Amino acid sequence: MLSSVMAALHWPSHSRKKMSLKSERRGIHVDQSELLCKKGCGYYGNPAWQGFCSKCWREEYQKARQKQIQEDWELAERLQREEEEAFASSQSSQGAQSLTFSKFEEKKTNEKTRKVTTVKKFFSASSRVGSKKAEIQEAKAPSPSINRQTSIETDRVSKEFIEFLKTFHKTGQEIYKQTKMFLETMHYKRDLSIEEQSECTQDFYQSVAEKMQTRGKVPPEKVEKIMDQIEKYIMTRLYKYVFCPETTDDEKKDLAIQKRIRALHWVTPQMLCVPVNEEIPEVSDMVVKAITDIIEMDSKRVPRDKLACITRCSKHIFNAIKITKNEPASADDFLPTLIYIVLKGNPPRLQSNIQYITRFCNPSRLMTGEDGYYFTNLCCAVAFIEKLDAQSLNLSQEDFDRYMSGQTSPRKQEPESWSPDACLGVKQMYKNLDLLSQLNERQERIMSEAKKLEKDLIDWTDGIAKEVQDIVEKYPLEIKPATQPLAAIDSENVENDKLPPPLQPQVYAG
Repeated sequence: MLSSVMAALHWPSHSRKKMSLKSERRGIHVDQSELLCKKGCGYYGNPAWQGFCSKCWREEYQKARQKQIQEDWELAERLQREEEEAFASSQSSQGAQSLTFSKFEEKKTNEKTRKVTTVKKFFSASSRVGSKKAEIQEAKAPSPSINRQTSIETDRVSKEFIEFLKTFHKTGQEIYKQTKMFLETMHYKRDLSIEEQSECTQDFYQSVAEKMQTRGKVPPEKVEKIMDQIEKYIMTRLYKYVFCPETTDDEKKDLAIQKRIRALHWVTPQMLCVPVNEEIPEVSDMVVKAITDIIEMDSKRVPRDKLACITRCSKHIFNAIKITKNEPASADDFLPTLIYIVLKGNPPRLQSNIQYITRFCNPSRLMTGEDGYYFTNLCCAVAFIEKLDAQSLNLSQEDFDRYMSGQTSPRKQEPESWSPDACLGVKQMYKNLDLLSQLNERQERIMSEAKKLEKDLIDWTDGIAKEVQDIVEKYPLEIKPATQPLAAIDSENVENDKLPPPLQPQVYAG
């Protein structure tokens, strides 16, 4: 699938002029059909499965394995026939032999047959059971079983798993029994290759899910929740044995991709046509959160939790693009930004985490849904980084070679911009200093305007007081005494008795 993915990750050929930093930018484009299983089942494929989804890969793997077993069996039968024919021809050429020698050969043949029979019995089912019991007895003495090698986290997960299964009564008891048997089986299969251990785990997932659906009649939504808890329980216990084992080259791949990302520290968002403006504070925060999530993936034990980190990282990327462009992000916007986040974050043990998820995650999560989509895009991003060249970055081969060798850096061409490999803390510090400077200028401007407003208020108060004083002086409010006598109506009337009765004042006793 890597070749097909890299073919899908191309630059549109609308311009064939000499590439330079000042030329028209061309974005990374991915054909979404290339993310799907190459068998055409509609599920997401994976480079680790040669472009197949989990289901189709298992079918192809089983076919190839059965074919190999059949070929090995036919080869063994042919060699056995040739050996018997050679032995028969040698017996006929020797002619008659002495009785003593014949008895010796017969005894030798019987002894050989007895040894072969003993070996066959040793590898028979009953012998394996006895051998397993012996191993169990031996394991109890010097080396503790897998149940005793638990940390605080595994103890907590075990308690949560048991409490969760209690709600399913009989079905929960059967699931717990099968899970314990599987862990014991995996304990004695540590010497197998990681691919065989992965196959055993995938078989267990499939077997438990089918039994719940057929025998237990468990609804699909509950089956998914139970499978998540089963994965969490078993992978928390198996993590230290199956994550980046010494028998694989996972660690070598981790070092290779880390070295590759460090060598590409000079790559800028403009080279990848990343539609993200980190000068916007909200966008910068989203970028930091995305990097934090992709780095946090290594601290998780359960494949589902690692996938959750990838999903959160991807959603932060979509939000950053949406804020920058003021419109929803497209797939052609998302993948270049994801590549930039991986280059900027350089997540630890990236290849080991991808391989671990591929081998031991519940396959239904990788085949469908947003987790499967984001994980497939991450695999494409890593594949793109491994194959990154001058054309992918719109650079000439000469500039690309100089940047890779460290002779020069794009930062020298753009002195006002920060280097993409600068420490995030330093970049944030400079942004905060710029913000403080802007706030200081704004505060000084506000203080100046406030002082001006205060002066205007004082002047206005003084002006009003002066105007009032002028009016008071011009129109004084002095009341002069009356010079004319009071009218008769205002004087005290002493001739009330001469008035007619209706006009005489009435006195009321109060």
